[in-house]
Amino acid sequence: MPDHDVRLQHLTVWLDEQLDGLYRDNGWGEVPQGTLSAASSDASFRRYFRWASQARSFVVMDAPPPQENCRPFVDIDHLLATADVNVPVIHAQDLERGFLLLGDLGRQTYLDIIDSDNAESLFSDAIDALLAFQRLPMEAPLPSYDVALLRRELELFPEWYVGRELGTTLSETQQATWQRVSQMLIDSALAQPKVLVHRDYMPRNLMYSEPNPGVLDFQDAVYGPVTYDITCLFKDAFLSWPQARVEAWLRDYWQKAKAIGIPVQADFEAFQRASDLMGVQRHLKVIGIFARICHRDGKPRYLADVPRFFAYIDEVAGRRGELEELRQLIAELQAAAGVRS
Repeated sequence: MPDHDVRLQHLTVWLDEQLDGLYRDNGWGEVPQGTLSAASSDASFRRYFRWASQARSFVVMDAPPPQENCRPFVDIDHLLATADVNVPVIHAQDLERGFLLLGDLGRQTYLDIIDSDNAESLFSDAIDALLAFQRLPMEAPLPSYDVALLRRELELFPEWYVGRELGTTLSETQQATWQRVSQMLIDSALAQPKVLVHRDYMPRNLMYSEPNPGVLDFQDAVYGPVTYDITCLFKDAFLSWPQARVEAWLRDYWQKAKAIGIPVQADFEAFQRASDLMGVQRHLKVIGIFARICHRDGKPRYLADVPRFFAYIDEVAGRRGELEELRQLIAELQAAAGVRS
């Protein structure tokens, strides 16, 4: 790790102090020799380190203010724990400096290990965890997925993907099409029953753990559309599944949700349409975010996954006639910019 990483030096001093206290309070004896290594980073400014000795390991979150705020992570961690969801134990925190010492949920994400053979079992566990936190009463002071948030997310697509990645702007006719499609997606999302929404409930943020899964990256949770997280689980940024399997998993979730009183749509066809349109809203948002990460933050690797999201949109538009003009709009924009879909 670079010598000039002053923040890491401060984190290391803080970590040593916290480990001393943790070992002393738990009667574990002296803190043994351990190693600190990079655990992961993500598309934000957060990064994670793993401290490991022969007997124990912990994860340290570094979330530098003012770009990041640890408080929502702490609050939602505690909230999810009340539903018996396997989230990291918070052993120590310094919210002012953006340091957290967390329990270690393991080294393997779902994304690391999932394949066509084990997907059934892994997704079954993920659905059970999702249903557990969707049953929580909506009493925490969380934001709602309202018109402003949905529209702000959608506008990332014309601003960053069309404007910065394709280097063009929407014509007056295209802008009118975009507004019609956006309004339809927003109206569909707002018409759905509300539950607690993780907002990034996908294999990269689920750890193969005991109990399974360990759930991470929940700090942006809101109250919002019931189909959001289950759609996100199967329409992932990093791997895709055949539509027939996705539909079977969606139906399994819908039946379980109905059985325990989660407020899903009354019939599966209505639920699936809501899921399809919710997915398209998210896909457009993520395409915009990946373009922004490239052009604003200098991380171009995320753009490699953009075609996957266009493929999701194309597949859904093939089944949903109301999305045909979105498909045509995307084709026009990409053709004009010389992009192969």
